[in-house]
Amino acid sequence: MESVEVFATEGKGRGLKAQKEFLPGDVIFAEPAYAAVVFDSLTHVICHTCFKRQERLHRCGQCKFAYYCDRTCQRAAWLNHKNECSAIKRHGKAPTENIRLAARILWKIEREGSGLSEGCLVSIDELQNHVDSFGDEEKKELRADVESFLEFWPPHCQQFGMQFISHIFGVISCNGFTLSDQRGLQAVGVGIFPNLCQANHDCWPNCTVVFNNGKIELRALNKISPGDELTVSYVDFLNLSEERRKQLKKQYYFDCTCEHCKKQLKDDLMLAVKAGDSKPSADVVKEVTQLSKDTLEKINKARMEGHYHEVVKLCRDCLKKQEPVLGDTNIYLLRILSIASEVLSYLQMFEEAADYAKRMVDGYLKIYHPNNAQLGMAVMRAGVTHWHAGLIEAGHGLICKAYAILLITHGPSHPITKDLEVMRVQTEMELRMFQQNEFMYYKMREAALKNQKIQVMPEPSNENAPSLFHKKE
Repeated sequence: MESVEVFATEGKGRGLKAQKEFLPGDVIFAEPAYAAVVFDSLTHVICHTCFKRQERLHRCGQCKFAYYCDRTCQRAAWLNHKNECSAIKRHGKAPTENIRLAARILWKIEREGSGLSEGCLVSIDELQNHVDSFGDEEKKELRADVESFLEFWPPHCQQFGMQFISHIFGVISCNGFTLSDQRGLQAVGVGIFPNLCQANHDCWPNCTVVFNNGKIELRALNKISPGDELTVSYVDFLNLSEERRKQLKKQYYFDCTCEHCKKQLKDDLMLAVKAGDSKPSADVVKEVTQLSKDTLEKINKARMEGHYHEVVKLCRDCLKKQEPVLGDTNIYLLRILSIASEVLSYLQMFEEAADYAKRMVDGYLKIYHPNNAQLGMAVMRAGVTHWHAGLIEAGHGLICKAYAILLITHGPSHPITKDLEVMRVQTEMELRMFQQNEFMYYKMREAALKNQKIQVMPEPSNENAPSLFHKKE
Protein backbone atom coordinates (compact mmCIF):
# COMPACT_ATOMS: atom_id res chain seq x y z
CA MET A 1 0.00 0.00 0.00
CA GLU A 2 1.93 2.97 -1.34
CA SER A 3 -0.24 5.80 -0.01
CA VAL A 4 0.36 5.12 3.70
CA GLU A 5 2.90 3.55 6.02
CA VAL A 6 2.83 2.24 9.59
CA PHE A 7 5.16 4.04 11.98
CA ALA A 8 6.03 3.92 15.68
CA THR A 9 4.39 6.76 17.63
CA GLU A 10 5.47 8.26 20.91
CA GLY A 11 3.36 6.72 23.67
CA LYS A 12 0.64 5.39 21.32
CA GLY A 13 2.28 2.30 19.83
CA ARG A 14 1.80 2.43 16.08
CA GLY A 15 0.08 4.85 13.75
CA LEU A 16 -0.53 5.55 10.07
CA LYS A 17 1.37 8.21 8.15
CA ALA A 18 0.54 9.71 4.74
CA GLN A 19 3.07 9.03 2.00
CA LYS A 20 1.65 11.67 -0.37
CA GLU A 21 -0.68 14.67 -0.36
CA PHE A 22 -4.43 14.16 0.00
CA LEU A 23 -7.22 16.66 -0.51
CA PRO A 24 -10.64 16.70 1.24
CA GLY A 25 -12.75 13.79 0.01
CA ASP A 26 -9.82 11.73 -1.32
CA VAL A 27 -9.96 8.00 -0.56
CA ILE A 28 -6.67 7.22 1.18
CA PHE A 29 -7.34 3.48 1.06
CA ALA A 30 -10.24 1.04 0.78
CA GLU A 31 -9.98 -2.21 2.74
CA PRO A 32 -12.12 -5.37 2.66
CA ALA A 33 -12.80 -7.05 5.98
CA TYR A 34 -10.34 -9.67 7.21
CA ALA A 35 -13.46 -11.25 8.73
CA ALA A 36 -16.96 -9.92 9.46
CA VAL A 37 -20.35 -11.10 10.76
CA VAL A 38 -23.90 -9.78 11.00
CA PHE A 39 -25.22 -8.83 14.46
CA ASP A 40 -27.22 -11.57 16.21
CA SER A 41 -30.44 -9.53 16.16
CA LEU A 42 -30.31 -8.95 12.37
CA THR A 43 -29.11 -12.29 10.96
CA HIS A 44 -32.41 -12.88 9.10
CA VAL A 45 -32.80 -9.41 7.51
CA ILE A 46 -29.21 -8.54 6.47
CA CYS A 47 -27.20 -10.28 3.75
CA HIS A 48 -24.26 -12.12 5.34
CA THR A 49 -22.02 -11.24 2.37
CA CYS A 50 -22.65 -7.61 1.35
CA PHE A 51 -24.39 -6.50 4.60
CA LYS A 52 -27.26 -4.92 2.70
CA ARG A 53 -30.76 -4.90 4.14
CA GLN A 54 -33.20 -6.69 1.84
CA GLU A 55 -36.89 -7.57 2.14
CA ARG A 56 -36.50 -11.08 0.74
CA LEU A 57 -33.33 -13.03 1.42
CA HIS A 58 -32.30 -16.58 0.47
CA ARG A 59 -31.49 -18.84 3.40
CA CYS A 60 -28.62 -21.33 3.40
CA GLY A 61 -30.24 -24.74 2.89
CA GLN A 62 -27.65 -26.51 5.03
CA CYS A 63 -27.33 -24.61 8.32
CA LYS A 64 -30.63 -22.66 7.99
CA PHE A 65 -28.82 -19.71 9.61
CA ALA A 66 -27.06 -17.60 6.98
CA TYR A 67 -29.06 -15.38 4.61
CA TYR A 68 -28.04 -13.89 1.26
CA CYS A 69 -29.36 -11.44 -1.35
CA ASP A 70 -29.09 -14.05 -4.11
CA ARG A 71 -26.98 -16.92 -5.42
CA THR A 72 -24.17 -14.50 -6.31
CA CYS A 73 -23.78 -13.39 -2.70
CA GLN A 74 -24.13 -16.98 -1.50
CA ARG A 75 -21.36 -18.23 -3.80
CA ALA A 76 -19.11 -15.31 -2.78
CA ALA A 77 -19.64 -16.24 0.89
CA TRP A 78 -18.89 -19.95 0.60
CA LEU A 79 -15.14 -19.76 1.33
CA ASN A 80 -15.85 -18.05 4.67
CA HIS A 81 -19.14 -19.82 5.39
CA LYS A 82 -18.16 -23.41 4.54
CA ASN A 83 -16.58 -24.26 7.92
CA GLU A 84 -19.11 -22.13 9.79
CA CYS A 85 -21.99 -23.94 8.08
CA SER A 86 -20.87 -27.43 9.14
CA ALA A 87 -19.93 -26.19 12.65
CA ILE A 88 -23.43 -24.72 13.17
CA LYS A 89 -25.03 -27.99 12.03
CA ARG A 90 -22.77 -29.99 14.40
CA HIS A 91 -23.35 -27.56 17.30
CA GLY A 92 -27.13 -27.47 16.77
CA LYS A 93 -27.38 -23.66 16.72
CA ALA A 94 -25.40 -20.57 15.79
CA PRO A 95 -23.33 -18.99 18.58
CA THR A 96 -23.18 -15.26 19.35
CA GLU A 97 -21.64 -12.72 16.98
CA ASN A 98 -18.35 -12.55 18.93
CA ILE A 99 -17.91 -16.34 18.78
CA ARG A 100 -18.79 -16.38 15.07
CA LEU A 101 -16.31 -13.59 14.32
CA ALA A 102 -13.52 -15.25 16.31
CA ALA A 103 -14.19 -18.53 14.49
CA ARG A 104 -14.06 -16.85 11.08
CA ILE A 105 -10.74 -15.20 11.97
CA LEU A 106 -9.24 -18.51 13.10
CA TRP A 107 -10.55 -20.41 10.06
CA LYS A 108 -8.85 -17.81 7.87
CA ILE A 109 -5.60 -18.25 9.85
CA GLU A 110 -5.99 -22.01 9.42
CA ARG A 111 -6.25 -21.51 5.63
CA GLU A 112 -3.66 -18.76 5.13
CA GLY A 113 -1.48 -18.68 8.26
CA SER A 114 -1.22 -15.78 10.72
CA GLY A 115 1.36 -13.77 8.78
CA LEU A 116 0.69 -10.76 6.59
CA SER A 117 -2.34 -11.20 4.32
CA GLU A 118 -2.41 -9.61 0.87
CA GLY A 119 -2.91 -5.84 1.17
CA CYS A 120 -2.43 -5.82 4.97
CA LEU A 121 0.16 -3.60 6.62
CA VAL A 122 0.11 -5.67 9.83
CA SER A 123 -0.81 -9.24 10.77
CA ILE A 124 -3.57 -10.33 13.15
CA ASP A 125 -0.83 -11.40 15.58
CA GLU A 126 0.40 -7.80 15.80
CA LEU A 127 -2.94 -6.15 16.58
CA GLN A 128 -3.39 -4.85 20.12
CA ASN A 129 -5.72 -6.80 22.41
CA HIS A 130 -5.47 -4.86 25.75
CA VAL A 131 -6.35 -8.07 27.62
CA ASP A 132 -3.92 -7.05 30.39
CA SER A 133 -5.99 -3.88 30.92
CA PHE A 134 -9.32 -5.72 31.28
CA GLY A 135 -11.23 -5.24 34.51
CA ASP A 136 -12.72 -8.14 36.50
CA GLU A 137 -16.05 -8.07 34.64
CA GLU A 138 -14.34 -7.98 31.24
CA LYS A 139 -12.08 -10.88 32.22
CA LYS A 140 -15.15 -12.85 33.30
CA GLU A 141 -16.81 -12.17 29.91
CA LEU A 142 -13.59 -13.14 28.13
CA ARG A 143 -13.46 -16.50 29.94
CA ALA A 144 -17.12 -17.12 29.06
CA ASP A 145 -16.45 -16.29 25.38
CA VAL A 146 -13.44 -18.62 25.27
CA GLU A 147 -15.48 -21.46 26.83
CA SER A 148 -18.34 -20.92 24.35
CA PHE A 149 -15.86 -20.79 21.49
CA LEU A 150 -14.25 -24.10 22.48
CA GLU A 151 -17.69 -25.74 22.60
CA PHE A 152 -18.41 -24.48 19.07
CA TRP A 153 -14.99 -25.04 17.48
CA PRO A 154 -14.91 -28.40 15.60
CA PRO A 155 -12.40 -30.98 16.91
CA HIS A 156 -11.11 -31.77 13.39
CA CYS A 157 -10.01 -28.15 12.80
CA GLN A 158 -6.61 -26.75 13.77
CA GLN A 159 -6.44 -26.36 17.52
CA PHE A 160 -5.21 -23.05 18.96
CA GLY A 161 -3.89 -22.31 22.43
CA MET A 162 -5.98 -20.53 25.06
CA GLN A 163 -3.66 -17.52 25.01
CA PHE A 164 -4.03 -17.02 21.26
CA ILE A 165 -7.82 -17.46 21.39
CA SER A 166 -7.93 -14.86 24.19
CA HIS A 167 -5.80 -12.57 21.99
CA ILE A 168 -8.38 -12.85 19.18
CA PHE A 169 -11.25 -11.97 21.51
CA GLY A 170 -9.22 -9.03 22.83
CA VAL A 171 -8.64 -7.83 19.26
CA ILE A 172 -12.38 -8.05 18.56
CA SER A 173 -13.19 -6.14 21.75
CA CYS A 174 -10.77 -3.29 21.01
CA ASN A 175 -10.63 -3.23 17.22
CA GLY A 176 -14.00 -4.49 15.98
CA PHE A 177 -15.28 -2.02 13.38
CA THR A 178 -19.01 -1.33 13.07
CA LEU A 179 -20.50 -2.16 9.67
CA SER A 180 -23.52 -0.18 8.55
CA ASP A 181 -26.29 -0.97 6.07
CA GLN A 182 -26.09 0.25 2.47
CA ARG A 183 -27.36 3.74 3.39
CA GLY A 184 -25.13 4.13 6.43
CA LEU A 185 -28.06 4.66 8.80
CA GLN A 186 -28.03 1.49 10.92
CA ALA A 187 -25.23 -0.57 12.46
CA VAL A 188 -25.70 -4.14 11.18
CA GLY A 189 -22.49 -6.02 11.89
CA VAL A 190 -18.91 -6.05 13.09
CA GLY A 191 -15.64 -6.77 11.27
CA ILE A 192 -11.88 -6.69 11.66
CA PHE A 193 -9.89 -4.40 9.34
CA PRO A 194 -6.18 -4.65 10.24
CA ASN A 195 -5.04 -1.53 8.33
CA LEU A 196 -7.78 0.66 9.79
CA CYS A 197 -6.83 -0.58 13.28
CA GLN A 198 -3.51 1.27 12.92
CA ALA A 199 -5.19 4.70 12.70
CA ASN A 200 -4.94 6.49 16.04
CA HIS A 201 -7.68 8.61 17.61
CA ASP A 202 -8.01 12.39 17.58
CA CYS A 203 -11.17 14.20 18.68
CA TRP A 204 -10.64 16.59 15.74
CA PRO A 205 -9.31 14.13 13.13
CA ASN A 206 -8.08 14.66 9.59
CA CYS A 207 -9.80 11.49 8.28
CA THR A 208 -13.14 9.73 8.50
CA VAL A 209 -14.22 6.16 7.85
CA VAL A 210 -17.26 4.98 5.89
CA PHE A 211 -18.45 1.50 4.90
CA ASN A 212 -19.18 1.55 1.18
CA ASN A 213 -19.85 -1.27 -1.26
CA GLY A 214 -18.43 -4.00 0.97
CA LYS A 215 -15.24 -2.16 1.98
CA ILE A 216 -14.28 0.46 4.51
CA GLU A 217 -12.86 3.66 3.04
CA LEU A 218 -10.47 5.95 4.90
CA ARG A 219 -11.26 9.41 3.51
CA ALA A 220 -9.45 12.73 3.99
CA LEU A 221 -11.44 15.49 5.73
CA ASN A 222 -8.98 18.28 4.97
CA LYS A 223 -5.68 18.75 3.15
CA ILE A 224 -3.09 16.23 4.37
CA SER A 225 0.61 16.62 3.58
CA PRO A 226 3.16 13.82 3.15
CA GLY A 227 4.41 12.73 6.58
CA ASP A 228 1.24 13.80 8.45
CA GLU A 229 -0.25 11.24 10.83
CA LEU A 230 -3.68 9.98 9.72
CA THR A 231 -6.22 10.12 12.55
CA VAL A 232 -9.87 9.20 13.02
CA SER A 233 -12.29 9.84 15.88
CA TYR A 234 -13.39 6.81 17.90
CA VAL A 235 -16.21 8.75 19.64
CA ASP A 236 -18.78 11.43 18.83
CA PHE A 237 -17.32 14.92 19.31
CA LEU A 238 -20.63 16.22 20.72
CA ASN A 239 -19.57 15.54 24.31
CA LEU A 240 -17.53 17.56 26.79
CA SER A 241 -13.79 16.83 26.64
CA GLU A 242 -13.90 15.21 30.09
CA GLU A 243 -16.71 12.86 28.99
CA ARG A 244 -14.90 11.93 25.77
CA ARG A 245 -11.73 11.15 27.72
CA LYS A 246 -13.64 8.97 30.20
CA GLN A 247 -15.30 7.08 27.35
CA LEU A 248 -11.99 6.54 25.53
CA LYS A 249 -10.26 5.36 28.71
CA LYS A 250 -13.09 2.94 29.52
CA GLN A 251 -13.53 1.49 26.02
CA TYR A 252 -10.07 1.78 24.46
CA TYR A 253 -7.72 1.97 27.49
CA PHE A 254 -5.84 5.17 26.68
CA ASP A 255 -5.76 8.79 27.84
CA CYS A 256 -6.62 11.19 25.03
CA THR A 257 -3.98 13.91 24.69
CA CYS A 258 -5.35 15.59 21.56
CA GLU A 259 -5.35 19.39 21.43
CA HIS A 260 -9.14 19.64 21.84
CA CYS A 261 -9.04 17.59 25.04
CA LYS A 262 -5.92 19.22 26.52
CA LYS A 263 -7.22 22.74 25.89
CA GLN A 264 -10.91 21.81 26.40
CA LEU A 265 -11.70 23.46 23.08
CA LYS A 266 -15.42 23.96 22.36
CA ASP A 267 -16.37 23.04 25.96
CA ASP A 268 -17.42 26.64 26.51
CA LEU A 269 -19.86 26.39 23.59
CA MET A 270 -21.24 23.06 24.79
CA LEU A 271 -21.91 24.50 28.25
CA ALA A 272 -23.12 27.91 26.99
CA VAL A 273 -25.74 29.82 28.98
CA LYS A 274 -27.86 32.81 27.99
CA ALA A 275 -25.78 35.97 27.90
CA GLY A 276 -26.83 39.57 28.52
CA ASP A 277 -28.43 41.46 31.40
CA SER A 278 -30.62 38.53 32.40
CA LYS A 279 -27.77 36.00 32.64
CA PRO A 280 -28.98 33.12 34.86
CA SER A 281 -27.29 32.31 38.15
CA ALA A 282 -25.04 29.27 38.56
CA ASP A 283 -27.70 27.57 40.72
CA VAL A 284 -30.36 28.01 38.04
CA VAL A 285 -28.02 26.65 35.34
CA LYS A 286 -27.23 23.63 37.53
CA GLU A 287 -30.94 23.01 38.16
CA VAL A 288 -31.88 23.19 34.45
CA THR A 289 -28.92 21.00 33.46
CA GLN A 290 -30.03 18.32 35.93
CA LEU A 291 -33.62 18.64 34.69
CA SER A 292 -32.32 18.11 31.13
CA LYS A 293 -30.44 14.93 32.15
CA ASP A 294 -33.50 13.57 33.96
CA THR A 295 -35.72 14.38 30.99
CA LEU A 296 -33.38 12.60 28.57
CA GLU A 297 -33.68 9.44 30.70
CA LYS A 298 -37.50 9.68 30.62
CA ILE A 299 -37.40 10.29 26.86
CA ASN A 300 -35.26 7.19 26.28
CA LYS A 301 -37.76 5.07 28.24
CA ALA A 302 -40.73 6.51 26.31
CA ARG A 303 -38.99 5.96 22.96
CA MET A 304 -38.20 2.35 23.84
CA GLU A 305 -41.90 1.81 24.51
CA GLY A 306 -42.96 3.64 21.32
CA HIS A 307 -44.81 6.41 23.22
CA TYR A 308 -43.89 9.16 20.77
CA HIS A 309 -46.54 11.69 21.79
CA GLU A 310 -45.20 11.41 25.35
CA VAL A 311 -41.70 12.08 23.96
CA VAL A 312 -42.97 15.25 22.27
CA LYS A 313 -44.59 16.46 25.50
CA LEU A 314 -41.39 15.81 27.47
CA CYS A 315 -39.35 17.71 24.87
CA ARG A 316 -41.69 20.71 24.78
CA ASP A 317 -41.80 20.96 28.58
CA CYS A 318 -38.02 20.69 28.82
CA LEU A 319 -37.43 23.30 26.10
CA LYS A 320 -39.62 25.78 27.98
CA LYS A 321 -37.28 25.44 30.97
CA GLN A 322 -34.09 25.39 28.89
CA GLU A 323 -34.69 28.32 26.54
CA PRO A 324 -34.43 31.17 29.12
CA VAL A 325 -31.31 29.61 30.66
CA LEU A 326 -29.16 27.63 28.20
CA GLY A 327 -27.23 29.03 25.22
CA ASP A 328 -27.97 28.04 21.61
CA THR A 329 -24.96 25.67 21.50
CA ASN A 330 -25.52 23.99 24.88
CA ILE A 331 -25.35 20.23 24.32
CA TYR A 332 -28.38 19.50 26.51
CA LEU A 333 -30.51 21.93 24.52
CA LEU A 334 -29.18 20.47 21.24
CA ARG A 335 -29.98 16.90 22.34
CA ILE A 336 -33.58 17.80 23.14
CA LEU A 337 -33.92 19.72 19.84
CA SER A 338 -32.57 16.73 17.91
CA ILE A 339 -34.99 14.27 19.50
CA ALA A 340 -37.95 16.65 19.16
CA SER A 341 -37.31 17.27 15.44
CA GLU A 342 -36.88 13.57 14.69
CA VAL A 343 -40.01 12.42 16.54
CA LEU A 344 -42.19 15.30 15.27
CA SER A 345 -41.11 14.47 11.70
CA TYR A 346 -42.15 10.86 12.23
CA LEU A 347 -45.52 12.10 13.51
CA GLN A 348 -45.74 14.33 10.38
CA MET A 349 -45.81 17.56 12.41
CA PHE A 350 -43.28 19.02 10.00
CA GLU A 351 -43.49 22.76 10.65
CA GLU A 352 -42.66 22.45 14.36
CA ALA A 353 -40.05 19.81 13.55
CA ALA A 354 -38.41 22.13 10.99
CA ASP A 355 -38.07 24.94 13.56
CA TYR A 356 -36.32 22.63 16.03
CA ALA A 357 -34.16 21.09 13.28
CA LYS A 358 -32.95 24.52 12.11
CA ARG A 359 -31.94 25.50 15.65
CA MET A 360 -30.18 22.16 16.09
CA VAL A 361 -28.19 22.59 12.87
CA ASP A 362 -27.24 26.19 13.74
CA GLY A 363 -25.75 24.87 16.99
CA TYR A 364 -24.02 21.90 15.36
CA LEU A 365 -22.34 24.14 12.77
CA LYS A 366 -20.59 26.04 15.57
CA ILE A 367 -19.35 22.87 17.30
CA TYR A 368 -18.58 20.13 14.78
CA HIS A 369 -15.70 19.94 12.30
CA PRO A 370 -17.12 21.44 9.05
CA ASN A 371 -16.67 18.08 7.28
CA ASN A 372 -18.01 15.85 10.06
CA ALA A 373 -20.17 12.96 8.80
CA GLN A 374 -22.68 13.23 11.67
CA LEU A 375 -23.06 16.94 10.95
CA GLY A 376 -23.77 16.13 7.31
CA MET A 377 -26.43 13.57 8.24
CA ALA A 378 -28.07 16.01 10.68
CA VAL A 379 -28.14 18.77 8.05
CA MET A 380 -29.66 16.33 5.55
CA ARG A 381 -32.39 15.36 8.00
CA ALA A 382 -33.14 19.03 8.68
CA GLY A 383 -33.32 19.72 4.94
CA VAL A 384 -35.77 16.88 4.33
CA THR A 385 -37.90 18.06 7.27
CA HIS A 386 -38.07 21.61 5.83
CA TRP A 387 -38.92 20.17 2.41
CA HIS A 388 -41.81 18.16 3.86
CA ALA A 389 -42.97 21.28 5.70
CA GLY A 390 -43.23 23.16 2.40
CA LEU A 391 -40.32 25.46 3.31
CA ILE A 392 -38.65 24.89 -0.03
CA GLU A 393 -36.05 27.68 0.09
CA ALA A 394 -34.61 26.64 3.46
CA GLY A 395 -35.02 22.94 2.60
CA HIS A 396 -33.08 23.22 -0.66
CA GLY A 397 -30.32 25.24 1.04
CA LEU A 398 -29.89 22.65 3.79
CA ILE A 399 -29.93 19.74 1.33
CA CYS A 400 -27.21 21.46 -0.76
CA LYS A 401 -25.12 22.04 2.38
CA ALA A 402 -25.53 18.39 3.41
CA TYR A 403 -24.63 17.22 -0.10
CA ALA A 404 -21.37 19.24 0.00
CA ILE A 405 -20.40 17.62 3.34
CA LEU A 406 -21.33 14.05 2.32
CA LEU A 407 -19.40 14.33 -0.95
CA ILE A 408 -16.31 14.56 1.28
CA THR A 409 -17.28 12.15 4.08
CA HIS A 410 -19.08 9.49 2.03
CA GLY A 411 -18.11 10.18 -1.59
CA PRO A 412 -20.28 10.43 -4.72
CA SER A 413 -20.75 6.64 -5.11
CA HIS A 414 -22.22 6.04 -1.62
CA PRO A 415 -25.98 5.25 -1.70
CA ILE A 416 -26.85 8.02 0.79
CA THR A 417 -25.00 10.60 -1.35
CA LYS A 418 -26.82 9.36 -4.45
CA ASP A 419 -30.15 9.70 -2.61
CA LEU A 420 -29.18 13.22 -1.59
CA GLU A 421 -28.27 14.15 -5.18
CA VAL A 422 -31.78 13.10 -6.29
CA MET A 423 -33.27 15.27 -3.51
CA ARG A 424 -31.03 18.18 -4.49
CA VAL A 425 -32.18 18.06 -8.11
CA GLN A 426 -35.85 17.70 -7.09
CA THR A 427 -35.78 20.59 -4.59
CA GLU A 428 -33.91 22.78 -7.10
CA MET A 429 -36.69 22.20 -9.63
CA GLU A 430 -39.37 22.93 -7.01
CA LEU A 431 -37.52 26.06 -5.88
CA ARG A 432 -37.51 27.44 -9.45
CA MET A 433 -41.23 26.76 -9.65
CA PHE A 434 -41.74 28.50 -6.29
CA GLN A 435 -39.75 31.56 -7.40
CA GLN A 436 -41.70 31.84 -10.65
CA ASN A 437 -45.16 31.54 -9.11
CA GLU A 438 -45.46 31.01 -5.36
CA PHE A 439 -49.26 30.62 -5.45
CA MET A 440 -49.14 27.92 -8.15
CA TYR A 441 -46.35 26.09 -6.34
CA TYR A 442 -48.44 25.67 -3.19
CA LYS A 443 -51.53 24.72 -5.23
CA MET A 444 -49.60 22.00 -7.05
CA ARG A 445 -48.02 20.83 -3.81
CA GLU A 446 -51.42 20.60 -2.13
CA ALA A 447 -52.84 18.61 -5.05
CA ALA A 448 -49.86 16.27 -5.08
CA LEU A 449 -50.20 15.57 -1.35
CA LYS A 450 -53.90 14.78 -1.75
CA ASN A 451 -53.21 12.28 -4.53
CA GLN A 452 -50.13 10.74 -3.00
CA LYS A 453 -49.74 10.25 0.71
CA ILE A 454 -46.62 11.94 2.00
CA GLN A 455 -43.77 9.54 2.71
CA VAL A 456 -43.64 8.72 6.40
CA MET A 457 -40.28 9.46 8.03
CA PRO A 458 -38.44 6.44 9.52
CA GLU A 459 -39.55 5.41 12.99
CA PRO A 460 -37.34 7.12 15.59
CA SER A 461 -34.66 4.87 17.01
CA ASN A 462 -32.90 4.96 20.37
CA GLU A 463 -29.70 4.10 18.53
CA ASN A 464 -27.24 6.89 17.74
CA ALA A 465 -25.58 7.07 14.34
CA PRO A 466 -23.29 4.08 13.89
CA SER A 467 -20.07 4.65 15.83
CA LEU A 468 -16.66 3.87 14.36
CA PHE A 469 -15.58 0.94 16.50
CA HIS A 470 -17.93 -1.70 17.86
CA LYS A 471 -17.71 -2.27 21.61
CA LYS A 472 -19.45 -5.28 23.10
CA GLU A 473 -22.02 -4.11 25.67
